[in-house]
Amino acid sequence: MNTIDKPIAARKRIALVAHDNRKQGLIAWCDKHRGVLEQHQLLGTGTTGTQIEASTGMPVEKLFSGPMGGDQQLGAKICQGDVDILIFFWDPFEPMPHDPDVKALLRIAAVWNIPVACNASTADMMIHSTLMSQSFAREVPDYQGYLAARTGEITV
Repeated sequence: MNTIDKPIAARKRIALVAHDNRKQGLIAWCDKHRGVLEQHQLLGTGTTGTQIEASTGMPVEKLFSGPMGGDQQLGAKICQGDVDILIFFWDPFEPMPHDPDVKALLRIAAVWNIPVACNASTADMMIHSTLMSQSFAREVPDYQGYLAARTGEITV
């Protein structure tokens, strides 16, 4: 598939997700990095977003809880270009009943070339990157070109 450059703006839309055993770790991480996170737009799955907002006071756009479709909502937002970064503290030691949804979310993040952090160390590196405060280009699938090729339409 062909790709196109699409900028990620200086003000990022950061998705925050955590499995139950990792929620307190993500909340602590958010509190530690409040100064940076407050400069960006935050969204999260239902329970995680609600707990982050209650604990830190930072506003979080809340989607459904992960097992109730929140992971899929987040994936749709990534496809629509409404998420720039995914911070997902997942629990590698606990089986999840909605594991197929989690795998689909991580797959769609890879398809659309979204930076993903699955632990505090990686999230720390992302949040301290010079790219956090500036716009930068990323390659994404050329969906319009893909659609045109599949339907026989001519793009201008």
